[in-house]
Amino acid sequence: MQRTVFNDDHQAFRETIRDFIAKEVVPVHHDWEKQGHPPREFYNKLGELGVLGIEAPEEYGGGGEHDFTYSMVIAEECALAGVTFGSYSVHANLILPYLMEYATDEQKQRWLPGFCSGELMFAIAMTEPGTGSDLANISTTARLSEDGDHYILDGAKTFITGGALADRILVVCRTSAFDPDNRRGGLSILVVDTSSEGFAVGRKLEKIGLKASDTAELSFSSVRVPVTDRLGDEGAGFRYLTHNLAQERLTIAIGSAATAAAALQHALAYTRERDVFGRPVASFQNTKFVLAECSAEVEAIQQFVDHALTLHNSGELSVPDAARAKLFATDTAGRVIDKCLQLHGGYGYITEFPIARLYADTRVSRIYGGTNEVMKTIIAKDLGL
Repeated sequence: MQRTVFNDDHQAFRETIRDFIAKEVVPVHHDWEKQGHPPREFYNKLGELGVLGIEAPEEYGGGGEHDFTYSMVIAEECALAGVTFGSYSVHANLILPYLMEYATDEQKQRWLPGFCSGELMFAIAMTEPGTGSDLANISTTARLSEDGDHYILDGAKTFITGGALADRILVVCRTSAFDPDNRRGGLSILVVDTSSEGFAVGRKLEKIGLKASDTAELSFSSVRVPVTDRLGDEGAGFRYLTHNLAQERLTIAIGSAATAAAALQHALAYTRERDVFGRPVASFQNTKFVLAECSAEVEAIQQFVDHALTLHNSGELSVPDAARAKLFATDTAGRVIDKCLQLHGGYGYITEFPIARLYADTRVSRIYGGTNEVMKTIIAKDLGL
């Protein structure tokens, strides 16, 4: 079906990204997977390309674009090539809205130029060893010093994308005692300098997919964080997190649509080239039917996600509708990619084939950004249930 979300600028950007991926990523991506992340200088290249700060104001070195469609282009080109940009998406798509909405002018002057250039890479630390989707249960604490000059941060975080290489980490912590009658109160966001004494990167977690994106455990032992590095008001952290959930979940839905579409293209190419019993796999009725099913499902995901993107660009995408997009896109993409892998036979299980990487990479989309069970709860609440 015809798509209407792209203009000439988007298509020119697509060509730039495609060329960049072919030259700078595809030849070395396997090395990144072995290492667990891209080399640090790769993010400087993304900065030079203008990718990291597309939506940041020009005064800080950004592109000044208020159009999330560029992020969709990057997701689609990465999926088609079977690669990732490491922790790029967390940095550019998840964290920038927090800085733009809640950072002071002074903080923006300090952080955004490096954010856009890749000199300062950011991560966000919410999940804890005993706290997943239930953010109100966070136990990492930050106690204000007696002179009111800094916080003393203690605790641990896990599953932190980009945590191993980050220069600054947005840490969600409890700045006042837990109140069972107001579980969401008392949370704040501190922007922690990873060179601070008492901060440590623990295990770099080995995952079944997204192997070129580092995921780490972090610990904070009496880390001093200046009050001037608190993001927004003290105690307003949960509200801030909720504010950005729509874009975070749309990002995941966009990625799922991109991987499903890429999986279909890989399956079409493979089944046309691969002969079984003297004829192409694509010539068998079962193959045709499976690919037809996948095509319909890919179109359904794409139209859903494109509409959600349009709503987001106009400031109208609600949290429940973003949850619907994430739920549908990730569940459906999982089915599509599984079918496409099956059509590859044994080769679909070999990691040198893009379909195998897409299969492994997409599984986490139903977990992070809030599990799909949480998405169903949000949708049910929106239905008045």
